[in-house]
Amino acid sequence: MSGKGSPAVQSSPQTYISHHVEPQPSLESGQLDMSEEVDDYPDGGRDAWLVVFGAWCAMIPSMGLLNTIGVLQAWVWQHQLAEYTEFDIGWIFGLYGFFLYFAGAQVGPVFDAHDVRLVIVPGSVGVVAAIMILSFCEEYYQFLLSFGVLGGLSASCQFTPAIATIGHWFSKRRALATGIACTAGGIGGIVFPLIILYTAPTIGYPWAIRIVGFICLVAGCFACVLLRKRLPHNKQAGASIDLRALKDTNYALTTLAVWLVEFAVFIPYTYISSYAIYQGVKPQHAYRLSALLNVGAIPGRALPGYVADRWGYFNVMCITSLTCATFIFALWLTSGASEAAITAFAIVFGFWSGAAISLTPVCIGKVCKTEDYGKRSGTTFSISSVAVLVALPCAGAIINANGGGFTGLIVFAGASYMAAFFAFLVTRVVAGGKNWRTVF
Repeated sequence: MSGKGSPAVQSSPQTYISHHVEPQPSLESGQLDMSEEVDDYPDGGRDAWLVVFGAWCAMIPSMGLLNTIGVLQAWVWQHQLAEYTEFDIGWIFGLYGFFLYFAGAQVGPVFDAHDVRLVIVPGSVGVVAAIMILSFCEEYYQFLLSFGVLGGLSASCQFTPAIATIGHWFSKRRALATGIACTAGGIGGIVFPLIILYTAPTIGYPWAIRIVGFICLVAGCFACVLLRKRLPHNKQAGASIDLRALKDTNYALTTLAVWLVEFAVFIPYTYISSYAIYQGVKPQHAYRLSALLNVGAIPGRALPGYVADRWGYFNVMCITSLTCATFIFALWLTSGASEAAITAFAIVFGFWSGAAISLTPVCIGKVCKTEDYGKRSGTTFSISSVAVLVALPCAGAIINANGGGFTGLIVFAGASYMAAFFAFLVTRVVAGGKNWRTVF
């Protein structure tokens, strides 16, 4: 979350499609044929790409901050909250991710029923307010309430409509458009840590954070102007959480896979800088690792969308999840105090982990009917918000249990990614069949 960092596409069936053929289950093993006949989406053009740019601007604050938590976590651990444990500090940043995901299910119906500015404007104001308050924080509860609660809720009001409006304008190229918009999280994850890294020693940490806030203000203004819906408001959208949908085996397996990959992805994003400091890397170089990780994440969010539109969403998720697990065990676990090895891991992991942010929403759409997309994506990411909430405190608890060492945490992160790989693999076989040439 890099940093993730992606919540539900919350629009209702009326919002997403006007003319479609209902997907029918195949006759073999409950596999799905999710083909649709869609002929009324722009899938490009000036207006559609301006919306993508607006979504990109909305994700600079929301996902950019999510991808900056590694530097923020390491900074407050070294300074303001030095007397607290990693477990305690993990709750601050876990709450940010939790509310960013969980609140999407509540934001989505508001987006469906009203103009997008009713959601995006208060979200943009709230994020800037949270950042400005953060610059004054000294006590634990202040960080928890300002960044964790206010920041997370406000970021959801930016991220959710950003993803949903793309669904109004793109169908065949939705994964590509979503991936391009999600590169903003990587840009923010580069710019924000570098601002903190190079300005905090000269002008102070509070003003470094305020500069981040000013950038978020400008990006939020562009998002408020450019984001717009294409289809009519749907006043009957209703709630976007439906736990009964988990009776559908294909959907339940997909939800499990998304839960596991969201649980795994933010552990390296959050703890890579702290790990480097523990190994003796200079703090300035350690903070820079978070930016380098997001350098890899930028193409890692756009390219999987392009490839997945042609090779299949679940096929790509299987490959990227397995690759992330491999790099965690083969490179991060063996890096020790080698700054070169830690840096190499940060970059390659950033690239291969990008699909966890950009492809999970479209994976959900692959295993459900169009008219169920809003509720089912809302349900999946509401459930996954719990994974984001508990992952970082759990990782912090493992560090504390190992006397401050990181070996257990790295093994934990790798095992979590392996579990996500197997979950996507099983879902791919059950829902899409055993023929790997099938685009699924």
